[in-house]
Amino acid sequence: MSKLFAPGSIAVIGASQNPEKVGHAIVKNLLECGYPGKIYPINPREEQILGLRCYKTVSELVSSEKKEDPTGVDLAIIAIPASRVLEAVKECAGNKINLVIVISAGFKETGPEGLELEKKLTTFCHEHKIRLLGPNCVGLLHTHTPVNASFARGFPQKGHISFISQSGAMLVSIIDWSKAAGLGFSHFVSLGNKADLNETDFLEYAGWDPATRVILCYLEDIVDGPKFLEKAGRISTHKPIIVLKAGSSPAGARAATSHTGALAGSDSAYNAAFKQSAVLRVENMEELFDMAFAFANQPLPEGDKIAIITNSGGPGILTTDRLEKAGLHMARFTAETSRQLRTFLPPEASIYNPVDVLGDAGAERYRFALEKVLSDPQVDGVIALLCPTATTDAREVAHSIMEIRKEIPEKPLLSVFMGGKEIQEGQNILREARIPCYTFPERAVAAMEGMVRYRRNSAALHEKIELLKKIDKKAQEESEPYSPFYNTAQVKAIFYDALRERRVVLLGHEGIKVLSAFKIPVAPSKLAKDAEEAARIAEEVGFPVVLKIASPKILHKSDIGGVVAGLENGWEVKRHFEEIMHRVQRFVPDAPFYGIEVQKMMPTGMEIIVGSSYDIQFGHLLVFGLGGIYVNLFQDFSLRLAQNLEEPDIDEMIKETKAYRLLRGFRGSNPLDIQSLKDTLLKTARLVTTFPEIREIDINPLLVYEKGVCAVDVKITLSHNLVADVHPVWEREEQLIEQFAERRS
Repeated sequence: MSKLFAPGSIAVIGASQNPEKVGHAIVKNLLECGYPGKIYPINPREEQILGLRCYKTVSELVSSEKKEDPTGVDLAIIAIPASRVLEAVKECAGNKINLVIVISAGFKETGPEGLELEKKLTTFCHEHKIRLLGPNCVGLLHTHTPVNASFARGFPQKGHISFISQSGAMLVSIIDWSKAAGLGFSHFVSLGNKADLNETDFLEYAGWDPATRVILCYLEDIVDGPKFLEKAGRISTHKPIIVLKAGSSPAGARAATSHTGALAGSDSAYNAAFKQSAVLRVENMEELFDMAFAFANQPLPEGDKIAIITNSGGPGILTTDRLEKAGLHMARFTAETSRQLRTFLPPEASIYNPVDVLGDAGAERYRFALEKVLSDPQVDGVIALLCPTATTDAREVAHSIMEIRKEIPEKPLLSVFMGGKEIQEGQNILREARIPCYTFPERAVAAMEGMVRYRRNSAALHEKIELLKKIDKKAQEESEPYSPFYNTAQVKAIFYDALRERRVVLLGHEGIKVLSAFKIPVAPSKLAKDAEEAARIAEEVGFPVVLKIASPKILHKSDIGGVVAGLENGWEVKRHFEEIMHRVQRFVPDAPFYGIEVQKMMPTGMEIIVGSSYDIQFGHLLVFGLGGIYVNLFQDFSLRLAQNLEEPDIDEMIKETKAYRLLRGFRGSNPLDIQSLKDTLLKTARLVTTFPEIREIDINPLLVYEKGVCAVDVKITLSHNLVADVHPVWEREEQLIEQFAERRS
């Protein structure tokens, strides 16, 4: 990757004399950016391009340059028709060039034929250990090398922002816009079709790159979710990653088979994944670059106590409102700070937060207020507002802000110059000095909130990484894994039985057994084949009991009268058993029927939903929220990735919901057993990571008591891939099913 951004020599295959051709723009960009290496244009019809000797083929180039440059060519940029790209890459491989950027379009983005062409290209590159950027991309730039291996117009200012974009048009537009905005970049990357190198590869490079302070990503999908998050999580402990995620993944089109599946949609999965890896997600391009400017040029705040300095009351109040809505806190000054402000500011000025220096404030008044407020130990960051008045010179105020920034560089200082022509010069002065200057308060608050959130999340992530290291170390020291003893053999047997019957949806009593195997408290439940057996089971588990129809095809049992609760004796159990049988035969005669579940009826408790759903991008997600009828009504839930989930994550997950207030005790009610709830969530996460073939789990409701919890209704769905895996097996069923069971063991 280092050689990709700082190659010693570059061959441009498809270089052209024609200024309208992409191959011409690439050679021109390499020359104009000041690239210090050697540039070799390749075109069989040209002798010279832009003053450079042109070679007919890569082979001719390598053979003729061998004496002068025995190291060979580091990078080939290919800009020729798609049909000839594979041939060009093969020639690169024959001449030991193992880095290529394919600018050419005409691959999978064009349809089946292009997809087949791209597959052949990717396969060849993998077989010959060639790393490929693209195809169908703009290229890449690095301002510190410098190298402009792209056909983008112009070259950005040198800076410390890395921008990785899945959209080439977006990248080209930002390069042009950044010049006017005064934004500097370390490098740009256009990912194109991501046939080989993808966002994770460049994320890892940017995390290492000493020229990069903040990483921006515009992404429409992620190739390898777990790998992206593993790398992002490690990078986020020392360098912020900000992502604008557009589009939706294929998982969003999957029909959910449970409440959990409906809640854990694709976009929710991205939110949970980014949160756990301390990646900041933004909603639009403006927010992306507002945050980038702040991160690249300001120190991180130590806390969330923010001060406001303004020359107008209205904007100060507006900014205060936005700060509180963003979850930040208005700083409370020390008595000494307030006293010093009172001695210098006019009597009409406000010496408390927000500090109003009044509309006639000049640069000196701003300077004094900024110095005292930034020096206050109870202030973590400052937002300075200016509205154009007849007595306020925006240029002089901007210079005062610059001076204070140099004197007190330890805390973030963001500015807001509201207006147009009158404050333009002041804005330009601040931007040239690398002090973020926004047009409206909302943008400054969003940037400050992002910095505070990143500081908090990265610190928590660092603690979690250290915790996981300790857990891994303990697991290595002990003979058994560092986890409670789970009866995995029982779970395998249940899955085995379901697959033998060609089922992917477990019956209710089977789900109860699975949870029980992982030490999750459950309501006792057994399957009865006839009324007499049902009565015996009821006596065994204890009255009162609930009867539930057992059929994987009947999802809403109560709709057909398949559930009867509150039965107090054996006679009632027998009678209602026969009634349920009659209703099933009448309303759903074709549904497969396994019997009727007899379950002990548990005392009333707070109804919670705990579940897990598989996301195609990131793996299993854990869901927590209000259960029962409230799932769809209030949509009060939180999500986390199940992989590497630990108790601090669970604790944060519960506190994000309104259910937490009820669990703690609301309006005189007693607090409930939150610790047992945490244990259940953690064990559910362990279950789905131990058995990745589980597609969905839906525990709804999980009853929470003052002491303990109890799972009542459980639905578990296995992956349809399992059935596909063993479907050809049915001809010789016993032998191959046994082989499958051995693989699981």
